[in-house]
Amino acid sequence: MNGRPLRVAQLGCGVVGSAVARLFASSADDLAARVGVPLELAGIAVRRPNRARDVPVDRAMFTADALGLATRDDVDVVVEVVGGIEPARTWLVSAMKAGKSVVTANKELLAADGATLHAAAREAGVDLYFEASVAGGIPLLRPLRESLAGDRVQRVLGIVNGTTNYILSRMDDTGASFTEALEEATALGYAEPDPTADVDGFDAAAKVAILAGIAFHSRVTSADVYREGISDVTAADVASARAMGCTVKLLAIAERSSDGPGVSVRVHPAMIPRSHPLASVREAFNAVFVEADAAGQLMFYGRGAGGRPTASAVLGDVVTVARNRVAGRVGSGESVYEDLPVRPMGETVTRYHVSLDVTDRTGVLARIAEAFAHHDVSIASVRQEGHGDDAALVLVTHEATDAALSATVDDLRTLDVVRAVASVMRVEGEA
Repeated sequence: MNGRPLRVAQLGCGVVGSAVARLFASSADDLAARVGVPLELAGIAVRRPNRARDVPVDRAMFTADALGLATRDDVDVVVEVVGGIEPARTWLVSAMKAGKSVVTANKELLAADGATLHAAAREAGVDLYFEASVAGGIPLLRPLRESLAGDRVQRVLGIVNGTTNYILSRMDDTGASFTEALEEATALGYAEPDPTADVDGFDAAAKVAILAGIAFHSRVTSADVYREGISDVTAADVASARAMGCTVKLLAIAERSSDGPGVSVRVHPAMIPRSHPLASVREAFNAVFVEADAAGQLMFYGRGAGGRPTASAVLGDVVTVARNRVAGRVGSGESVYEDLPVRPMGETVTRYHVSLDVTDRTGVLARIAEAFAHHDVSIASVRQEGHGDDAALVLVTHEATDAALSATVDDLRTLDVVRAVASVMRVEGEA
């Protein structure tokens, strides 16, 4: 490229975008040394160009014309930190058709329609990088895609949403209810005013879809992911987990099927033993546990959100993309050669913690055990709490399919000795 500067267009200047712009400015000399040519900011697209912003950028650089900026002739790389599916998809596809390489942090778009972006990049012969879309500043996608390219990943198990991890950590530490912990998280800025995407598992579902696609070389979308949030987790659930040496986490899980081709991809709260590495991940931190045939067990840990950590991942991708353009090459694209089917949740096998409010009288346990046995669900342990009208049975099963457990619970609800099925929660990790 004859040493000419590379021009970068940035779409979005919110929390992450502002951090990207500040880091871009403060690291200009280092970035130029790492790439081999200077990197210049061509402009920043925002909805309100005249609004005052705490970024070291001339106000003349701001524009409301995102599409125009992304397709400008003098732009080499487009950085997208707006989020959402549209108009981001239109902007990025148009940019790639115009020959621009793309760096994006847009997990929602990648999980919903990554195929369109990858196809546009492939057809245009440009790069599409998205390290910042999962787990913020934690280097995760590139190790999965490149460092483990010679291995076979069997399972990815992680905490990929800081908001829910903070809430569950506070419930575990203080005995607070979900509502109380959410209020605290909101006051501290860990939760959005509308926390739905986090507490209902949508954010984690998008991230695990991306992780599964890379880990298993098979296309997975957010629509393929089984999803449960944490709003139904009670202080009693957390206390019960503690009593059995566990803690409750919102887990994102992607794993190969053991009984034939296929993958299971799910997000839900689960109890994990306190001895498991993920159990010690507290507050708003993220961690992802990877199990591969040759490499064994690996864990990636750090701040999974926030402006500066995410900006670090964005600029790491910018450097890689810029180096590729200077060298006249593109990096490896999407790898989906395995084309594995996503198995329905009913076929997923794990253990379960079931809490029942029961009538305290002779024969209750036998009736309940019969319901489990009818569906071939084996009981590993039983604990009774309270007496009389306050009696409760807490059962933990051996491994069973989700369909078998669901059928068992349906039967339990019909028994006259069961006043209520208080809670059902999966148990992950080794016993």
